[in-house]
Amino acid sequence: MWEVMFWPIMACVLLPWLLVYLGLHVVQRGIIFIDIAMAQMASLGICVAVLLHFEPDSLMASLGGLVVTLIGAAIFSVSGKRASPVPQEAIIGIAYVVAAAAAVLLLSRSPHGNEEIRNMLVGDITVVSAAEVWKCFAVFIAVGALHFVLRRKFLLISFDRDAAYERGLRVRWWDFLFYASFGLVVTIFVRVAGVLLVFSYLIAPAVCAVILVRSITTRLLIGWAISLIGGIGGLFASFYWDFPSGAAIVCTFGALLIVISVYVLLRQRLRAQ
Repeated sequence: MWEVMFWPIMACVLLPWLLVYLGLHVVQRGIIFIDIAMAQMASLGICVAVLLHFEPDSLMASLGGLVVTLIGAAIFSVSGKRASPVPQEAIIGIAYVVAAAAAVLLLSRSPHGNEEIRNMLVGDITVVSAAEVWKCFAVFIAVGALHFVLRRKFLLISFDRDAAYERGLRVRWWDFLFYASFGLVVTIFVRVAGVLLVFSYLIAPAVCAVILVRSITTRLLIGWAISLIGGIGGLFASFYWDFPSGAAIVCTFGALLIVISVYVLLRQRLRAQ
């Protein structure tokens, strides 16, 4: 068992830390579905490469996914205005639906289209290789270093956007840099985990941490802990009960969110008494 599960477990240990950090930004910005939209756009780019007879895990497939996510980054940074009659969530939703439909249309021309659609959606982290884990980890370290160096600007724009405008920051350019780095992370991880698991790793631990504590540092620590519990717990559930790994991890995160929400509700009632 350990020989089969070692690298999937290592993926669940080494990779979620940056996803939790980015998820906190996404939750704070109130654009919850941007991650699943970006993941779907990355999948669309990979689908184009597959249709051009490149392997899904090839360099050209990764470049295709990155190009489409950078287009998405530009769209989302331009649409994030302070005052607009069209909510940004509407733009994000449209981008997701169009990218998903375009991916289905493209893969309908592939002899293995249905299988590719399923892999893009739910993934299979149990077959991840050592090379894929280390490649993802290297990219995550590079993006994490960028965010650490520029953390004050990114945190200001995400957590106090009005203050960023008052200080004269070029918010749209900073948004583009954030979304571009975000898209790079999503592109590299979506091939390992699938669209649904990318969304779950980004949002579920961050939401759990936000409802538990206020400190950003503590939220990071709690989010990392929840991502480890949910990821590894879902992996073992998929192994022992022969479930699809991606779906098992997503449902584990959902169960953790329910348990934590009930705990927070009971804690609030006890304090009110």
